[in-house]
Amino acid sequence: MNSKFALLEGDALLFVTAMIWGFAFVAQRVGMESLGPFTFNGVRYLIGAFSLVPLFVFRRAKQGPKAPSVLPTLGTSGFSRNFGPPLLAGGAMFFGSSLQQVGLVSTTAGNAAFITSLYVVLVPFLAALFGKQVHRIDWAASLVAVAGLWLITMQHGFSIAAGDAFVLACAFFWALHIIVIGRFASTYDPIALAIGQFTVSGVLSLAVALPFERITIEGLRSAVIPLLYGGVASSGIAFTLQIFGQRKAKASHASIIMSLEGLFGAVGGIVMLGEPTTVRILVGGGLMILATMLPQIADATGKVLRLGNSRRRDDA
Repeated sequence: MNSKFALLEGDALLFVTAMIWGFAFVAQRVGMESLGPFTFNGVRYLIGAFSLVPLFVFRRAKQGPKAPSVLPTLGTSGFSRNFGPPLLAGGAMFFGSSLQQVGLVSTTAGNAAFITSLYVVLVPFLAALFGKQVHRIDWAASLVAVAGLWLITMQHGFSIAAGDAFVLACAFFWALHIIVIGRFASTYDPIALAIGQFTVSGVLSLAVALPFERITIEGLRSAVIPLLYGGVASSGIAFTLQIFGQRKAKASHASIIMSLEGLFGAVGGIVMLGEPTTVRILVGGGLMILATMLPQIADATGKVLRLGNSRRRDDA
């Protein structure tokens, strides 16, 4: 029961993560009317890092002098043990978000949204490549989620564009980010990992922004609300919930739940931007919800079948 409750708790955290990310699409679209993409990402990730510092200090003070080390012992030593996980997670985050922005210059928003969502399939593929067991139901659920995302994001059909290769590379890095978080979520202090990855990604983004983008006080002031949402909610809260959620959920299952951000992005467009509700969105949303439920349905069905077989053997 405790194990089952932990899995449901992890799924709930990932569901909230997807919801926050989905509505962040609206904030990003509004924020980048005043700021360049690397400036927006750099500032929002650093806001996310700073927003977690009080929580980190509070947790450490509450744990007292016997609090465990901030940095875990992972069986290695030196630089890789202390800084490897934040660097890997922050690097994947930086390349994922940056390649998506570069791709958006020469592809459509629909193409970018759908191709980015292919991390749903890439995560179980990478997990299997790294020796993790991936059940057939996880593959099936991933494909159902992709079908739902196709209906939601590709409202006007799909055509190959120049930026699609960059967006596909972005999907790979977001899949890698999920794998990295799954690897270290239960062995590395979660708040320290979140602060570390935001700092790495924020610094790298601003390092690119400074020579190539015009950063003004007026632009920052105009984008303050989207920056706060993207920094505090989408980064500080949602990415941290992802880490806590992935402590209890498999990476392949986590990716399916988090892909609901595409559905919530469509809902955000309807509610906040007045975009139309279509049959494609309703059917696609239904498929995505079904995809998140398939692993639980298969697990429950398997338990019933095992229980039935056990009773038949006892009767025999």
